[in-house]
Amino acid sequence: MSDQIILNFKAGIDTLVYAVCGSGKTEISYGVIAYAMAKGLNVGFALPRRDVVIELFHRLKEAFPNNSIVAVYGSHTRTLKGDCIILTTHQLYRYPKYFDLLVMDEIDAFPFKGDETLIAFYKRSLRGHCVMMSATPSKDIVREYRKPGRDMLSLRTRYHKKPIPVPKARISFGPWKYVTLIQKLREYGKKKKQCLVFVPSVSMAESLFRFVRLFVKGGNYVSSKRDGRPEIIQAFKERKYAYLITTAVLERGVTIRDLQVIVFGSDNRIYDSAALIQIAGRAGRKADAPKGEVLFLANEETKGMKDAIKEIRYCNTFLQSVPSKN
Repeated sequence: MSDQIILNFKAGIDTLVYAVCGSGKTEISYGVIAYAMAKGLNVGFALPRRDVVIELFHRLKEAFPNNSIVAVYGSHTRTLKGDCIILTTHQLYRYPKYFDLLVMDEIDAFPFKGDETLIAFYKRSLRGHCVMMSATPSKDIVREYRKPGRDMLSLRTRYHKKPIPVPKARISFGPWKYVTLIQKLREYGKKKKQCLVFVPSVSMAESLFRFVRLFVKGGNYVSSKRDGRPEIIQAFKERKYAYLITTAVLERGVTIRDLQVIVFGSDNRIYDSAALIQIAGRAGRKADAPKGEVLFLANEETKGMKDAIKEIRYCNTFLQSVPSKN
């Protein structure tokens, strides 16, 4: 697939990479990035959120040690030029008609999704061709990339060729939802397995943590408003916390070994199928730990929950056509 992206770029064809969470789609773009940098072209890699920009910046610095990799986001704007610029989509306004190659990841994510201003920034910054990447592209985007002069490449299996953990819907009412959460966190704790607990709002992240910590020690919470968020996330990656209650800030771009996932209140209207698929995709990402439990904890099973489970099961059917290494 990497070779095809390069061929498309050489031919002046924009590419959509439609790949499941954990498929390694970021690494798939390395080939065309290396090709463009070797040609002295202006290369950009844009993502909606600064946390993911920072993480990708370190990954690309390691992948391309002989190139100048620059991160641009928020107040981090002192250096604006380099061989490859990793930036938030908000920062695209700084680069009118600049990028010969622009890789856009998580095009389905807030705040880029549906934001006409950010979409205008993207179009204005492009003077060459783009590689768009998503695990859950909209029907409109898929339709657009099936037109002549564009190409859509699909990757429906993870890089380690193991099934994506299929979420389980657990219907619990009132206080029983909290009881279930505490039971599961204690269960994971005994097995030394870390857990991310997703909640639909900033206020709930804090209030739920204040309640849960009375019964389960060793946790913390993060949100877009939480002071010291990067340090807390890093401590979680270093296994200093058993669980982390989080908003959508950790919905994407996070890979942690042997992770369990709970969506508390998965029937909330903010959780459409795309969001739930992304959240479920945090589990089982490592080749040496491809399994993990994903629990949708709700008062009722919504269409979004059903569609997410259906889509993940569908993607797993593609493993039947993957040759065994044994």
